[in-house]
Amino acid sequence: MNEKSFEDYHLSDEIKRALTVLKYETPTEVQRNVLPLAMDKQDLVVKSQTGSGKTASFGIPICEMLEWEEKKPQALILTPTRELAAQVREDITNIGRFKRIKAMAVYGKEPFARQKEELKQKTHVVVGTPGRVMDHIEKGTLILDQIKYLIIDEADEMLNMGFIDEVEAIINELHVDRVTMVFSATLPKDVENLCHKYMKNPTHIEITTTGVTSDTIEHRLIEVKEEEEKISLLKDVTVVENPDSCLIFCRTKEHVNTVFAKLEASHYSCERLHGGLEQEDRFTVMDGFKMGNFRYLVATDVAARGIDIDNVTLVINYDVPMEKESYVHRTGRTGRAGNQGKAITFATSYEGKFVRAIERYIGFEISKMEAPLQEEVAAGKAAFEEKVGGRRTVKNNKTARINQDIMKLHFTGGKNKKMRAVDFVGTIAKIPGVTADDIGIITIKDNLSYVDILNGKGSLVLQAMENTTIKGKKLKVSKALK
Repeated sequence: MNEKSFEDYHLSDEIKRALTVLKYETPTEVQRNVLPLAMDKQDLVVKSQTGSGKTASFGIPICEMLEWEEKKPQALILTPTRELAAQVREDITNIGRFKRIKAMAVYGKEPFARQKEELKQKTHVVVGTPGRVMDHIEKGTLILDQIKYLIIDEADEMLNMGFIDEVEAIINELHVDRVTMVFSATLPKDVENLCHKYMKNPTHIEITTTGVTSDTIEHRLIEVKEEEEKISLLKDVTVVENPDSCLIFCRTKEHVNTVFAKLEASHYSCERLHGGLEQEDRFTVMDGFKMGNFRYLVATDVAARGIDIDNVTLVINYDVPMEKESYVHRTGRTGRAGNQGKAITFATSYEGKFVRAIERYIGFEISKMEAPLQEEVAAGKAAFEEKVGGRRTVKNNKTARINQDIMKLHFTGGKNKKMRAVDFVGTIAKIPGVTADDIGIITIKDNLSYVDILNGKGSLVLQAMENTTIKGKKLKVSKALK
């Protein structure tokens, strides 16, 4: 199997076009292995580390195989965390953008009623955390009749977080006649049992070359005598390394708050992320980091999954993770998408046993390095200060790229005026210079509707619709705020 480009898979023009805009040029190893089998509707168990391109490996075939006309959800994707659910939904939306695939995310700490309303719309893909997905199933707001594809993402983490019973309960609600794909960085016994129990002769795929590699990520260890030394070490390391963007991982939210406060007091451009923050704040911080609004993010492990930013140049493990798998997930945030990255771990003698467990797990010793010398810190100070306050440039924000030619229009009228998607398509496609291909996702709510206009035609449609009726009704139209 030596396919070198996405052209080798029989993908529709809409999907190929999205992949081009997203700069998915050469399939990664997991994509080369998964795509042909997924398109052949085989059950799969895929052992692959984070950062190996696995979301696209199931996202591309799902978007390709979905029937656009079907109103009920056809694919269900389960993820362990809300951040990952939001990230996967974004990836699916981007890949399916020109096919007008509608994906939505359901998770806790967000109003149930809002999700219930959205599920009444045509929805192709539902991505969610097990608890909230189960709530929707029990209340009859998530209809499973048409689910043909079930994806269980980060299955090992589902297990760690105690979701395995809910995952089983969800599986038992689905049609037996479906395609099931399980993705996991590790394959503990319980995950294997789950696969054997609920899957039809699954093909096992193990991707060994990505994950914790020393090819794209330089792994280093700095030994410290006391916990108290870590903060001054952190400042010295960041000055000498002077990263474009940096993730600093701590074991507890208390540590995150302490480190964040110290860095902020030293005028670092930084933010923090942990489970104690409101969900809305967590998403705001994630988005801000992706957009390049700040350079340093101090976080707990909860944030390691769901951060998909192609140019995190440095990961610092301020605390050694107690779970060896966490080391893989944390360090996998750098050295992504063919870039080089660096991961530096600070360890006290107490943390030495965790380091040794990690080294056994990843199969190599983490090279030790000395703490920076004061003359190195002094020499790097000017360059560091010049960079630390400024915004960083984000080279590769996929969503911004695919959305740059899209304008979302807001119409004052929806189900109350008996509006349907075909009414919008029929009217807008008659505008000179516009075709049905220029119309993206349409969302019709009770009193309003949203229509995505693609290919930079938004202003043209906005102007024309100011004086055009739909189904004989005059609707106010404006550019949607988000």
